[in-house]
Amino acid sequence: MVNAVIVVKPSVSFWHFLLFVGVVFEGIHGQANGWLNGHATFYGANQSPATLGGACGYDNTVHAGFGVNTAAVSGALFRGGEACGACYQVMCNYNVDPKWCIRRAVITVTATNFCPPNNNGGWCDPPRQHFDMSMPAFFRLARQGNEGIIPVIYQRVACRRRGGVRFTLKGHSNFNMVMFSNVGGSGDIKNVWIRGSRTGTWVPMHRNWGANWQSSLDLQNQVLSFRLRLVDGKIINFLNVVPSRWRFGQTFASKNQFY
Repeated sequence: MVNAVIVVKPSVSFWHFLLFVGVVFEGIHGQANGWLNGHATFYGANQSPATLGGACGYDNTVHAGFGVNTAAVSGALFRGGEACGACYQVMCNYNVDPKWCIRRAVITVTATNFCPPNNNGGWCDPPRQHFDMSMPAFFRLARQGNEGIIPVIYQRVACRRRGGVRFTLKGHSNFNMVMFSNVGGSGDIKNVWIRGSRTGTWVPMHRNWGANWQSSLDLQNQVLSFRLRLVDGKIINFLNVVPSRWRFGQTFASKNQFY
């Protein structure tokens, strides 16, 4: 009898898979596979992590649907407030700083604030890409005892939210301002339109600051609908999500979401 030996050669896809795993879990120096280089610090050590809504205008990041894994991002990422609500997957770059990086630790954070430049070589000065994280988020990547800065790699990822998009009504009769939160998908809003039950047409809103959009229409005692376009181009109409008896300060949630 002749014993046959069968040699199975690993497929190209198998080697690609191993390369991907090695890149993701060991960290990279360059810009490959969608990962980019940056740095991270933390702030708000003496504050509740839920209050770090800052320049995006989220009164409470937990109530907004983002939890405590949030970050203030530098101007290169903030884009004048357009990045509010965007999600980033962040990993400490173990290859660069094995002393302080927790190996293979990765976290997804939501941009909820702006890290301002000091124009004197600071980490948030342009064109640096920086994440000033909430303390709970930071110490999921870095070892305790590190009170400084860590090198990270990051990439944009889709936001996974519980429940639908939320609409918080602010302003007064001739100045409607709406804060949009708990937005899934790309998370960052490019355009907004509003429609009242008596106006009948979609009217563009304008970004006032962060996640707050404004309109000069008097829409009191009307059922309100919204059309949102995200930065990635996806559009959803949120029809009749606010009843006619709404009041300023109230928040309403839709059943629809960007997934």
